[in-house]
Amino acid sequence: MTATTPPPLQGPTSKEKKYDRQLRLWAASGQAALEESHILLINSGPGVVGVETLKNLVLPGIGQFTILDSAIVTEADLGVNFFLEEEHLGGFRAEHTCNLLKELNPDVQGHYITEPVESFLSKPDILKPYTLILVSAPISPELLSRLETNAVASAIPTFYIHCIGFYSHFSVHLPSAFPIVDTHPDPVTTADLRLLTPWPALSSFAEEKTTELEEMSHHDHGHVPYAVLLLYYLEEWKKTHNGQVPQNYREKIAFRDMVTIGARTNNPEGAEENYDEAVAAVLKSLNPAEASSAVREVFQAEECKSLTPESASFWIIAHAMSIFYKNHSSLPLPGSVPDMKAKSADYIQLQNVYKTKARQDFAEVLDTVRSLEKRLGRIVAIDEKEVEAFCKNAAHIKLVRGRPFHVTLPGEGVRWGDRAKFAAQSLTNPDSLILLYIAFLATDAFTATHPADDLGGAVKAPGEVDPETDAEKVTGIALKIIDDLISEAGMFIEEPEYSEVRSKAGEYVQEIVRAGGAELHNIAALTGGLVAQEVIKAVTKQYIPVDNTCIFDGVTSKSSVLRF
Repeated sequence: MTATTPPPLQGPTSKEKKYDRQLRLWAASGQAALEESHILLINSGPGVVGVETLKNLVLPGIGQFTILDSAIVTEADLGVNFFLEEEHLGGFRAEHTCNLLKELNPDVQGHYITEPVESFLSKPDILKPYTLILVSAPISPELLSRLETNAVASAIPTFYIHCIGFYSHFSVHLPSAFPIVDTHPDPVTTADLRLLTPWPALSSFAEEKTTELEEMSHHDHGHVPYAVLLLYYLEEWKKTHNGQVPQNYREKIAFRDMVTIGARTNNPEGAEENYDEAVAAVLKSLNPAEASSAVREVFQAEECKSLTPESASFWIIAHAMSIFYKNHSSLPLPGSVPDMKAKSADYIQLQNVYKTKARQDFAEVLDTVRSLEKRLGRIVAIDEKEVEAFCKNAAHIKLVRGRPFHVTLPGEGVRWGDRAKFAAQSLTNPDSLILLYIAFLATDAFTATHPADDLGGAVKAPGEVDPETDAEKVTGIALKIIDDLISEAGMFIEEPEYSEVRSKAGEYVQEIVRAGGAELHNIAALTGGLVAQEVIKAVTKQYIPVDNTCIFDGVTSKSSVLRF
C-alpha cells in the first residue's frame, strides 16, 4: 500500500495572529466593522487626548482616520505630545501626528486636514464619509453645536472630549436609535434551559434518562445531567401541587429541598456532583421565559411597529421576533447548554435536543423575516447569519436612545430636562462627580465668550493669561449653573450642604483654571484609552457603550458615569 501524506493543517492567518487577543473579544464581525470604519478627529487646544485616543484605535486596526487640526507645532507641544519631536517645530501638527500614528499599524490609512474647523464645517455633507467623530476641547460652542447638528442629521456618533490638568470627561451623542444585538452579557445570565415549559423532545429525553432513577447504579445516578434531574423532580412536584410548578420563592426553596433529599450520600464519594449542580441551579433556572424590559422596549419602539422599505435590518428582524414572542410567549431558544456532570454521550444528546429546537425557532423567525421583506418590497435580503445572531442574543438585545451632550452657547443657560431632578440630587452626593462636570461646563461657557483671535474658531482657555480673574469668572458661571439646576429641578438644598456644594465646585474650578488649559500626558493617555474603548463599542455595535457622560478625577483616581 502506498503511503499518502496528510494535507497540512490550516494554521491561523497573519491577521489572525496579529489581532488574536482582540478577536477573542469582538470576533471577526467586530474586526471587520473596525476595518471598515473611518474616524474623524477634530483636534483643538494642546491636542494630546485626541491623538492618544487615535493611538488606541490605530493599534487594533481601524480602517482609516483623518485629523483635522490647523495648529502649528510649538515648543509647548514637545513637552506633552509624545508623537512630536523637535524636528517638527513650525510644521503642521496634524501632518506630523498623522505620519507617526500610521507607523504604529501599516494596515491603517491616515489622512490630515490643516484647514480651520470653521471653514471645514461650512461645506455641505462634509461629515458623511466618516463613521464616527471625535472632538477634543476647547472648541467654540457655536462650532460644536453646528457640528453636533450635522452629525445628528447623518446619524454619526459623536464624542466630545475634555482634558485639563488632572481632570477629564467625555460625552457621547449616539444616534436617536442605536440598537445593539451582541451585548456580551455575563455568561451566568445566558443559560436558558426552558425547564418550566419543556417541548416534547426535551420531555421525552428527560423521561428516558430518569426511568427507574431510584434503581440506578451509583455511577449512572451520579451522571444524570442536572437539567434532566430538575425536569424529573418538577414532574414529581406537580403531582402534589395541582399540576403547578413552584410559583414563588418559598415554593422554590421547598422544591430545592426536595431535590437535595434525592441525592445519594451512601456512594463512595459521599455526595453527588450532579445533584449539587441541580440544587444550585434551582433559583436561576425556574423562571418564566419572559422578555426583559429592555427587549420589550425594542418591541414597543415605533421603528419596530411601523416598518417601511427603508427600515434597517435590525427593525425587520425585531418585528419578526415580536411576532414569534406573541405566538409562543417566549423568545427563540439560544440553543446553548452549560457544562454539567454527565456521561459524554448523554451530554451530547442533550446538546442536540437544544440545538434542534434552536434551529426550528430560527427557521420560524427567518420565514417571518422573508415574508416581511416580500411585503415591504425589499430587494436585498437580510443575511441569514444576521437573523441567527439575533436569535441567539434575543434575550439580551439593547436599544440605546442617543442624547445630545450639553453645549454652553453664549447667553443660554444649561438645560437638564428630564434629568434635572437626578442631577440636582447628585449635587450633595459625596461619591458623585457632577460638580466636576459642572466645572467643565463653566469652562466651556467661559470659552464661548473668550475667543483667542478674531477668526471665530480658536478659543482661549481660562487661566492662560490671568488665572486669578478667570477663576473668579468661571466660579461665578459654575455657581449660576448650580443655582439654575436646583431651580429647574424644583428643589431646595439647606445649609450647610448648600455652602459645601458651592465650595466644592469652587475647588474644582480653581484646579482647572490653575492648569491654564494644559493637558497632562498621563491623564490624556488614560482618557484616550477610555474613549477608544467606547469608540470600539460604538463602531462594532458590540457591548453597551457609556450613556452618555464619563468623568475622571485624577486627584482622587475616581471615575463616574452619568446620564444627562
